[in-house]
Amino acid sequence: MSHIVTANCNDCKYTDCCVVCPVECFYQDDTMLYIDPQDCIDCEACVPECPVEAIFAEANTPAQWTSYIQLNAEKCAALKGSGDGHITEKQDAKEGPGCTGKK
Repeated sequence: MSHIVTANCNDCKYTDCCVVCPVECFYQDDTMLYIDPQDCIDCEACVPECPVEAIFAEANTPAQWTSYIQLNAEKCAALKGSGDGHITEKQDAKEGPGCTGKK
């Protein structure tokens, strides 16, 4: 099992979670972050770091966001394949017009 990033991160990118990940399993595109389910060790270090509460254990993903389980896997595979999007360091927050999750 792994953790996944869900809708609250969409257009609301904070990278605090990436810094604490011991296996560096985060990837990003222009709108949000993703966790690679192949590399995630289910340590939960990222969960309390997310200011928009977008990260869940796969088994505890709210029903309305279960499609994000597959989305995280697909996006990470594509980003890894392109050699792009790997993120391990904190970056400036990116709050777009769709950012509704900020606490």
